[in-house]
Amino acid sequence: MSDFNFNWKGKRVLITGHTGFKGTWLCLWMQLLSVQVHGYARVPPTRPNLHELTGAAADMESIIGDIRDLDLLQATFDRVQPEIVFHLAAQPIVQIAYEDPVETFSTNMMGTVNVLECARRTPSVRSVVVVTSDKCYTNHEWHWAYREKSQLGGRDPYAASKSCAELIVHSYRESYFNSEASDKTAALLASVRAGNVIGGGDWAPHRLVPDIISALREDRPLVLRHPKAIRPWQHVLEPLRGYLQVAENLYNGDRQSAGPWNFGPVDEDCLPVAWLAQELSRKWGREVHWEADRVPLPHEDTFLKLDCSKARAVLGWAPVLRLADGLRWIADWYQAMDRGENMREVTIAQIESYRELAAVHSNRALNAAV
Repeated sequence: MSDFNFNWKGKRVLITGHTGFKGTWLCLWMQLLSVQVHGYARVPPTRPNLHELTGAAADMESIIGDIRDLDLLQATFDRVQPEIVFHLAAQPIVQIAYEDPVETFSTNMMGTVNVLECARRTPSVRSVVVVTSDKCYTNHEWHWAYREKSQLGGRDPYAASKSCAELIVHSYRESYFNSEASDKTAALLASVRAGNVIGGGDWAPHRLVPDIISALREDRPLVLRHPKAIRPWQHVLEPLRGYLQVAENLYNGDRQSAGPWNFGPVDEDCLPVAWLAQELSRKWGREVHWEADRVPLPHEDTFLKLDCSKARAVLGWAPVLRLADGLRWIADWYQAMDRGENMREVTIAQIESYRELAAVHSNRALNAAV
């Protein structure tokens, strides 16, 4: 059960994409666990950004580089000799992928190849977790949730790039990351597919929460691209706990964990875009007025839901923070920033509060099993 019975202290961990939104939250969690954290990424993609605002680089090594630069990446692996690798570096925005598919495919596909190639060449590596996306599945626009064995696919460039990344992970796992073969590396490899991740400290373009917060701060109408689209919303700390649990199991040699994993919310938290906009504005303390975008837009899937029964059964992982509570945390985070509070302290406090919730959930689950 993530970080409750696993000794992370002193482990050498390499996180690609550590300057991004999700990567920074992971770095701060790792620092709380006294991990030797090393990051490899481009400069933070926005101003402001969570990485600089929380001073995340102060307690870790931060290497600035492009994930497509195999030589620099390999030199980093050779020097750091990581035991655990989290690969988060990616081009993560659907709209930007439409605008620049070459950048998206080269980053999300060859970046994944480069990380796995470096990992298989580095004897110290025992655990590799590659973060892809819930959009890696062929979306049939139905109301059934997708399982890890559902068909991969992707109509738009971003979804297709993440589906290709999953195929790359599968190929490397079957070809190189196989501890049963004496001439192969002992490292184990998994991929993780999260739902729509939200949280404090996100300023990425074309994302819902940053757009809502901006509209609330400026007291102007909010323009929604697809107000009726239903998404599996979850606070960023929920899937991160799942990533940690998978990494722990791989480190301990659990071959059952070397595969794909879904991490998403309970079904009741798969809700429309417009609902989330209205609810977050209520948590903020003021109703936001929204209108549908009238500009012709590229295709985006309307309905998406994940089946996380595998994570529940094998890892004992389940969501512990309901969406309404997560939205309260998000509003609190941005309002704390507006008050000029220390955002490192605010962010770490939310991580610690979440860990306490997860510990309570874990204890209840254990008691129920007795």
